[in-house]
Amino acid sequence: MKVAVLHGPNLNLLGGREPEVYGRTTLVEIDARLAELAAELDVDLATFQSNGEGALIDWVQGAAVDGFVVNAGGYSHTSVALLDALVAVGRPFVEVHVSNLSAREPFRRESLLSPRASGVVMGFGVTGYLLGLRGLVEQLRRAGGAGARA
Repeated sequence: MKVAVLHGPNLNLLGGREPEVYGRTTLVEIDARLAELAAELDVDLATFQSNGEGALIDWVQGAAVDGFVVNAGGYSHTSVALLDALVAVGRPFVEVHVSNLSAREPFRRESLLSPRASGVVMGFGVTGYLLGLRGLVEQLRRAGGAGARA
């Protein structure tokens, strides 16, 4: 089984950007934690971060994976194109947010991705990525998807 983690704009600044909201863990540290969990779950993992909407879409369209964990950052609230790409490839995705969007500014409270996501994890800090990966892998295994193990 292969899973991709997609990090959207400004997530490369984690660890230094608004630590009172996002914490002090860097994106490199998040990816390392995800790699450890993927190894434990016997899952191949690919990660990608971009500040550009087109690069994120191109990566989704080209990814040979069974599912996605997605933190689209600000594009969660604005990108119909990213949503369309995720839906078009026909693979499940779990949406992840470090902060609790429901407790944030009004413009952040609605995600275009959430209604089409298999699940949404938010407000648990960077642990949300790990919860999202566990949830997605469990879903894929239950569905008996490509590469799923018993």
